[in-house]
Amino acid sequence: MSKNLPKIIATFFYVGYLPFIPGTFGSAAALGLFIFLKPGPLAQYAFLALFLSLGFFFSGKAEKLFNSKDPKYIVIDEVAGMFLALLFVPLDFKLLVIGFLLFRVLDTTKPFPADRLQNLKGSAGIMLDDAVAGLYANIILQFVSRVLLKMPS
Repeated sequence: MSKNLPKIIATFFYVGYLPFIPGTFGSAAALGLFIFLKPGPLAQYAFLALFLSLGFFFSGKAEKLFNSKDPKYIVIDEVAGMFLALLFVPLDFKLLVIGFLLFRVLDTTKPFPADRLQNLKGSAGIMLDDAVAGLYANIILQFVSRVLLKMPS
């Protein structure tokens, strides 16, 4: 395996190297990809599984290459978290933007248990807090779309 491959994947093809707020850019890249692909339910599962798998496999390796605990350059966790946040959410632009904002707030504030999970070592510490943020964002989005906005699922 190339020494650069973990960095390429973990930085989501170098998005993580953008000079400021790389996590937000990683989330925005995931949102853009989601809008571009407009994946159906099966494809949403597949992309989520892909990004989670890539993140768990490569983020710990990249962390060692960067020689830093959860370095800001690693954004594959935000990509996976965004795809989890948008899982089965109706493809409505307002909801996608709300999902992006919710995910960023939850990823930044790290509500329980994300605040504890980020302290785990390696890939688990990098990936799991964003998975929790994505899950919480998804639950809120499902409520907003189905209960408040009465949108079909």
